[in-house]
Amino acid sequence: MVDEKDKLTAALLEKSSLYQQYLAEREEVLRHKWLESERMGCDIGFERALMDWVLNHRTKWRKSRQAAGE
Repeated sequence: MVDEKDKLTAALLEKSSLYQQYLAEREEVLRHKWLESERMGCDIGFERALMDWVLNHRTKWRKSRQAAGE
């Protein structure tokens, strides 16, 4: 029974546009973390990368996705 419930949950998440947006944002944050860590010469950590990306890049990123029709 648990396996069926897990499969159903996974299937619903794959189709969820909100979950897809979360995955896309997470990918961008991880990319930003890598770029900033390379620039700084040390691992800046996920939380710092997340805060920096949200405060400085998220709005522009969302607007570009909306313009592209995603």
